Amino acid sequence: MHNNKRRRRLALITALLLGAGQIGMVAMATDSQALLIRDAMVFDGTGRAAYPASVLVQDGRIAAIDEKLAAPRGARVINARGQALLPGLLDLHTHWTPNAVPSELPQVANRYMAAGITTVTDYHQPPEAYAPRRQWLASIVAPEVKFAARMSTPLGHGADWGDENTTRWVNSPESARAGVRAVAAYRPDFIKAFTDGWRYSNAADNSSMDEETLTALVDEAHRHGLKVFTHTVMVKRGKSAARAGVDMIAHSLLDGPVDAELIELMRTHGTAYAPSLAVYLPERVDGSGRTSVKPEVLHQRERNFANALANVKALHAAGIPVVVGTDAGMTGTPHGSSALRELELLVEAGLTPADALLAGTAHGAKVLGVEDRGTIEVGKRADLLLVHGQPWQLIGDIRNTRQVYVAGRQVHGKGAALPAGNTALALPALPVPALVDDFERGDGRTALDTLRIDEADGGNDRTVQVTEMVARESGGHALSTQAKLSTKDSAFAAAILPLSRGSVAPVDARAHRGIRFDLRGATPYLRLEVRALGNRRFYAPLEAQTQWRTVEVPFTALQGQPPYRAKVPLAEWKGDDLQQLVFSAGGEPGSKVWFEIDNVTFY
Repeated sequence: MHNNKRRRRLALITALLLGAGQIGMVAMATDSQALLIRDAMVFDGTGRAAYPASVLVQDGRIAAIDEKLAAPRGARVINARGQALLPGLLDLHTHWTPNAVPSELPQVANRYMAAGITTVTDYHQPPEAYAPRRQWLASIVAPEVKFAARMSTPLGHGADWGDENTTRWVNSPESARAGVRAVAAYRPDFIKAFTDGWRYSNAADNSSMDEETLTALVDEAHRHGLKVFTHTVMVKRGKSAARAGVDMIAHSLLDGPVDAELIELMRTHGTAYAPSLAVYLPERVDGSGRTSVKPEVLHQRERNFANALANVKALHAAGIPVVVGTDAGMTGTPHGSSALRELELLVEAGLTPADALLAGTAHGAKVLGVEDRGTIEVGKRADLLLVHGQPWQLIGDIRNTRQVYVAGRQVHGKGAALPAGNTALALPALPVPALVDDFERGDGRTALDTLRIDEADGGNDRTVQVTEMVARESGGHALSTQAKLSTKDSAFAAAILPLSRGSVAPVDARAHRGIRFDLRGATPYLRLEVRALGNRRFYAPLEAQTQWRTVEVPFTALQGQPPYRAKVPLAEWKGDDLQQLVFSAGGEPGSKVWFEIDNVTFY
């Protein structure tokens, strides 16, 4: 009776959440057919030793667990004798980046599910993209994706690409609180704070966030119900992060051994640890193997990795929660499989296989704040793995996953049926009006109601860029971009006009013949670039003059640009998959450039 009441209460909560739009299609698309997984060896993630049992799933939730369960009428029955049943895995540190070719985004989801990852984070998206990305994910079968709002310091790691719409810059308590309030309006799932300028090498190569700023950031985030995970890789910065009350350190502490002070700070403030060991493997950091790494660099990486392994063991032994986070999406750290490697590396560091599994299930769910999963218990979400072997004794057996279920729906293995959207990226094109932007809105948005963004070369030596609306002599306003280029040969500054919210969905411009705009500027290098779905890019060189003139660029004048080593012929482009219009300027390294645009339209 108690279980029936609990199931009814869960059903009511689920219905209320669905009405509020809080559960994606993967959760809604659970098989209505009941599922009985019979005679499995269950590792339930609660800390209990594995035991034989059958598990009944109804409406995406675990309805019953017992050694002997009768299958309800019409239920699908899986004979799991000789197999292990585990909770779905969580990866708390990933980037869905262009390193995974954008046209293969559905394959990224598929790779996670094939590895048994049923809940995953994405640290890479600008806030404008959260809603359309969630909408796209709801149209396919995928693990549940939790989005991070990115915050860093000026010249800090994480602020070295994109603009403040992608990674908000803060360097005072007041700016940190204002920044949190701004990103909270987009409803992120948590905040990623880049607090440590030291990345992966042997020197502090970017600025770091001071403790007062981080403390205010964490306090404001918690006021908004948002957890804070940090990029922190130095022991002293780890102490600052713990004192500030961050919820998780999302990297290994690499520069030396952890000490009693840090352990006590993490214990006192409830700071968990996701060491991301997979990204630190010395021979895989640059994805090309040991032979391509200079001996002195390789020696430093090996020393860092030894520190990483030792610190995981010390923190785990001290009772600090260790969870799985891989930094997947970075070079040499593939989506999905890196989480399995991470589990093996945790065991190499000194955790037992059972402890490693808890890091990837129950502990990860608690730290991420999704405690409706991560264990196999009545009422929990039915994120489940059927595995051949006993990974709680031999961690490598986790690679023998046979079937994967997300909220009760089979998403991988024999019998799984996925929609066409899981095979190829298929986003319906939105209609686009002629006017893209006349720069008369004062809120930073285009006439299409998309948020204008800046783009410049990144790295430590960065172009400094200011883009603002200015009054035209003839009336109205224009967009002005002014920049001091970095000393790199590839330095540039660009203004991007997204054609859809977050540049996620494409737009259909086949009713038009080209792009018209007013232009003036002073730069030896200027061009218009059209970016299309799948990172396909086409461009036309422009001539900058100091007097205003109207320019027309027919689509037939665009040239294919090779993105990510793949030549794109214009003949393959149909015009129904546009995402952005980009105006960019370059020149001599270290020089100043400027341009202004107005009345950007399709014609």
